[in-house]
Amino acid sequence: MTARVLVVDDIEANVKLLQARLMAEYFEVLTASNGPEALDICQRGQCDIVLLDVMMPGMDGYEVCRTLKADRRTAHLPVIMVTALDQPSDKLNGLEAGADDFLTKPISDLALQTRVKSLSRLKMVTDELHLRVSTGRELGLDEISDTAVELPSDRDGKVLVVDDRASSYELIVTALGKLHRVTVVTNPQDALFKAADENYDMVIISLSIENFDALRLCSQLRSLDRTRLVPLLLVAQEGDEAALIRGIDLGVNDYIIRPVEQNELIARSKTQIRRKRLNDQLRASVQNTMEMAVKDSLTGLNNRRYFDSHSDNLINKAILGEKPLSLIVFDIDFFKKVNDTYGHQAGDDVLKTFSERLNKNVRSEDLACRFGGEEFVIAMPETDSALAYVVADRMRREIAAHPFVIDGGKQQISVTVSAGVASLQGKDDTIDDMMKRADEALYEAKRTGRNQVISKAA
Repeated sequence: MTARVLVVDDIEANVKLLQARLMAEYFEVLTASNGPEALDICQRGQCDIVLLDVMMPGMDGYEVCRTLKADRRTAHLPVIMVTALDQPSDKLNGLEAGADDFLTKPISDLALQTRVKSLSRLKMVTDELHLRVSTGRELGLDEISDTAVELPSDRDGKVLVVDDRASSYELIVTALGKLHRVTVVTNPQDALFKAADENYDMVIISLSIENFDALRLCSQLRSLDRTRLVPLLLVAQEGDEAALIRGIDLGVNDYIIRPVEQNELIARSKTQIRRKRLNDQLRASVQNTMEMAVKDSLTGLNNRRYFDSHSDNLINKAILGEKPLSLIVFDIDFFKKVNDTYGHQAGDDVLKTFSERLNKNVRSEDLACRFGGEEFVIAMPETDSALAYVVADRMRREIAAHPFVIDGGKQQISVTVSAGVASLQGKDDTIDDMMKRADEALYEAKRTGRNQVISKAA
């Protein structure tokens, strides 16, 4: 793993020392000697993570961090505060300023490597998700709003604690219980099932569970789909450096050393829970983007983009399997008159009701799409022209027989549809050829009276 790390310190010797240690781990290192310079680098998107010294003249590290976290362009940039101050209140001040973590001078190699690697991994995931959301917007999916990537709350989380020592887990419950819902599991064998059954925001695991390999549990949590992205925090003793390094390699997000300082635990938990929820929101936004890319927002049917991306596969399967394939193109008769007479809301009501009825009359293997406006297409695998005609005419008769409810249920209107049917006509036939024949049949149905189905041969 590599990342671009910005080291911010007004003392050149400190910068050079951190630069050398990070470059030895193959990180790309940028440097800044003051707050304004650091902000400029961050706002131009030139770094992935910031190592920020607290004690700097003019603009100190706390102010730089607050500025970064208040700017939408840099709010998700991980910040590690670097300080010579070792009072719990000093550390808490940095985290409350928005810092994701802190390092106390002199910095150990383990702390430097694990904190930077852990936060770099989270940054990479967040960047990927942001990119996917942005791609959805660029495709014209305006429904993806900026609120999808706002920082979420870091309170009222669900936390699972895996620890068999009462003196240890009681301290954790005391520290986190006022902010989060904490569940304790003393038998580590039950922890995996508990974590998989419920949606936790974080799992805290003691490395000192008797007769049990806590890293094995970490590995198992990372291997399950339902727990793969849940933040893991290890509670370790001094001297557990080798196990912690292994844990970070397995995907552990953070650790804390005994004796556990409550404010530090609270702050680290806030950071992990906020990041978990942020990534959950982004994943949900990505899912919405994917659905919007292939779904018609009004009717819930697949859209033309989806049809175009799947139609070649349908025709190839039909040709290779020597199976029939048919298309039905429906068009609502006099739809413009509905809009002009009753209003566009009534038109939307008609489109939605027609789509619901269409869905009820197709099989799971059929592909039903709204092509645009009042035109709909059904692709029917393993269906010949005669059967497709029967389906289309049955649908036509059902539409004509049952009035459409509009205006919030206050009115009912009669609606009819016309349809054109075309079927696969040999190995050289294409989906465009089929669509052309179905459209021609539809236009003929429109010209010769509407409310009918025409089947078009080659």
